[in-house]
Amino acid sequence: MSRYDEIKHRAVTTLQRWVANPLSRRMPRQVLLETTGRTSGQPRRTPVGGTRVGQEFWLVSEYGDKSHYVRNIMADPRVRVRIKGTWHTGTAHPVPEDDPRARLKSLPKGNSAMVRLVGTNLLTVRVDLDS
Repeated sequence: MSRYDEIKHRAVTTLQRWVANPLSRRMPRQVLLETTGRTSGQPRRTPVGGTRVGQEFWLVSEYGDKSHYVRNIMADPRVRVRIKGTWHTGTAHPVPEDDPRARLKSLPKGNSAMVRLVGTNLLTVRVDLDS
């Protein structure tokens, strides 16, 4: 990661952690991804933008395996996703072979634009939802 990307990552994640995410988590229609903290074991809820396709939920991480929620998924892939106010359980999988820029075209436009703007290491994530 270049020095510029590192500074951008720190600035954006600080803004997300302390301002955007706390506000977004309170919005009843915001999609949330709940992972288990890899060191704390506590639930961690992250606002995400994505799309449900059948029994799958697709999203793109801005920072790939540098994102805490991706690291949590790698430690324990069991997750919950809140879609339209309803929680669904599932198993998350990073999909490095998928083209994240192409995937963003099928995801919500506003979120996709922000991911493209601030992202430095895009990574597609698929959640296989339980029935």
